[in-house]
Amino acid sequence: MRKSIFARLNNWIIFVLMTIVVLTIVIASTILINFLRKEEIKRVDILVSALKFQQEVDNPNLEVQALLLQIYSSNTTVPVIILDKNDNVIEHKNLPKDVENDSAQIVALAKKMAKSYPPIVIEIAKGDKQIVFYDNSPLLNNLRYSPYILGFFILCYFLFSFWFFRTIKKTDEGYLWAGLAKETAHQIGTPLSSMIGWMEIMKLDDPESEGIHEIEKDIDRLKTISERFSKIGSVPELNDKDFNATIQENYDYLKTRISRKINFGLHLPAYTISVPHNRILMSWVIENLVKNAVDAMKGEGSISMSVIERNKNIVVEVQDTGSGMTKQQALNAFKPGYSTKKRGWGLGLSLAKRVIQEYHNGDIRIAQTEVGKGTTFRITIKKA
Repeated sequence: MRKSIFARLNNWIIFVLMTIVVLTIVIASTILINFLRKEEIKRVDILVSALKFQQEVDNPNLEVQALLLQIYSSNTTVPVIILDKNDNVIEHKNLPKDVENDSAQIVALAKKMAKSYPPIVIEIAKGDKQIVFYDNSPLLNNLRYSPYILGFFILCYFLFSFWFFRTIKKTDEGYLWAGLAKETAHQIGTPLSSMIGWMEIMKLDDPESEGIHEIEKDIDRLKTISERFSKIGSVPELNDKDFNATIQENYDYLKTRISRKINFGLHLPAYTISVPHNRILMSWVIENLVKNAVDAMKGEGSISMSVIERNKNIVVEVQDTGSGMTKQQALNAFKPGYSTKKRGWGLGLSLAKRVIQEYHNGDIRIAQTEVGKGTTFRITIKKA
């Protein structure tokens, strides 16, 4: 439980940090772009004021001239073009090198600048005028890609949030079902121990009784079931290798426990298949699939279980002639708590999926289903 609390706490810390990073980037970028734009507009306004003053004053003193020159020289980033009313170039600064020596291109660039910012007109003597065109500095132009970058970060953030909340939900569900499974194993263990004791007493009276032998088999099965539940939530050891033996053992047990109205068949390769697996958990998966098939057929029909070697994988298929599923039912079949039956908790297939995917690094899915014609479940596991 402490591990689960720390795991969730770490997830929330990551989520909060990611949120802060995204918000910081958005706010900082917006503030920076607006600040730079305002500063450049102020710089152009100061430059235009200096040009106006220069035109209005006939003989400025040396200090004023030095100040005007300093204002003009201080602009080292903002591109500026000054044209007369006939579009003749009077002055330009901070233009691209491939443009600054071509008057026609300078005029064309000025017209293009006018689309970004309205030009400033300076009235001079005898009705003449000068027109000042300007644009963003290269730095500010490069920052125009920032909305796309921010959009990308925001998209990543939302994707991360979706993944985060989905992981939190799955983690909580996983701990819930694991806790429930372990508690079930604990509850089964108490009466099971008592049953084993009573069996030993009964064997003293009639050790060869067929009924006692059958009850012993069921007690052994209850031990296996209890062990299965106790393994949920922990990492099992994949020490078993003989996959044929595990499937055959399950088939032999289940065949004697299901209705005789069900035709139950098994198809195994003639050679031994070696697959690292946990026999107890794998038998649980097979049992769940077979019991689901029996329920779907309402006690009458055919079940075919087959093991196929396909390239580097082993494929187990459980096919029934039951009621089948709708598309919606098939999509929800492996979700915890989902069940089409009036009884049961809807845990069987979800736990089977966890056993195959998380513990055996395999895959389990509904390979084929059709309402009224049956369902085929397929398990795929890599060979040794």
